[in-house]
Amino acid sequence: MHALAPRAQIARGTSGESRWELATRPPSPRLRPYIRDYSGYTEQAPGPLRRREFPVPQVVVIIEFGPPLRVLGAGGDRGHSLYPGGFVAGLDDTFTLTEHDGFQRGLQLNLTPIGARLFFGVPMAELTGRVVSARDLLPRKHARLAERLEELPTWDARFDLIERALAERIDEARIETGVVSWAFRRIQERGGAVDMRALARELGYSQKHVIDMFRENVGVPPKLLARLVRFDRLVQHLKAGASGTWAELAQRFGYYDQAHLARDVKQFTGTTPTRARAE
Repeated sequence: MHALAPRAQIARGTSGESRWELATRPPSPRLRPYIRDYSGYTEQAPGPLRRREFPVPQVVVIIEFGPPLRVLGAGGDRGHSLYPGGFVAGLDDTFTLTEHDGFQRGLQLNLTPIGARLFFGVPMAELTGRVVSARDLLPRKHARLAERLEELPTWDARFDLIERALAERIDEARIETGVVSWAFRRIQERGGAVDMRALARELGYSQKHVIDMFRENVGVPPKLLARLVRFDRLVQHLKAGASGTWAELAQRFGYYDQAHLARDVKQFTGTTPTRARAE
């Protein structure tokens, strides 16, 4: 007798004057090496809303059912881009600003870099530091993915379609990612605390070759990936409401000292740790 698949959980709430709804469901076990998570969202606000999106060790896919988000470069002073139907954001070492006029609705799919490599079929270096229209990257078979998702009646049906599309592409892929997949998991499992020379020796390759493999299949060198993993663990720790001085957090998450933590936070967020924490 088969166990029942988990159903989407719907949460609703307010944040200031904004109202939001969030649908979540864990990915199927088979796809967890490729999908970090996914969610459906609706947000209504009385006016324009801008957010600072911190860099993460994942490829973010946004499928939009409403007006397209404005995506601004770091600093927000170089104009904005619109991607009707959604966009894909590769790994980066700095923040991105997004903005809407008071309403957004869509689906966010957070892929591991390996999952994105297999799903889109392009070298991840082509996405590094870039935001690209989802329609330009999606395989021809899934060119109308946004429209098909919006037409479905429930979030569970949408999540099912996303999983089927990803599973098909993984089964069809003829890209060898095994070595990098193992190294990526090692860096994640150790919270970024991995000696890169030792990693190269363990893999049996030169450091240069390991860097080349990571650029191809992840988008960034392993050292930058490790920094992103460490920073993401810090961010998730703070989002969970945990406390601690910056010196204590630096020690806990593997930074040399508080100044080292502050430099990384400044690069990744464009602001100080205290201000970033407030966001």
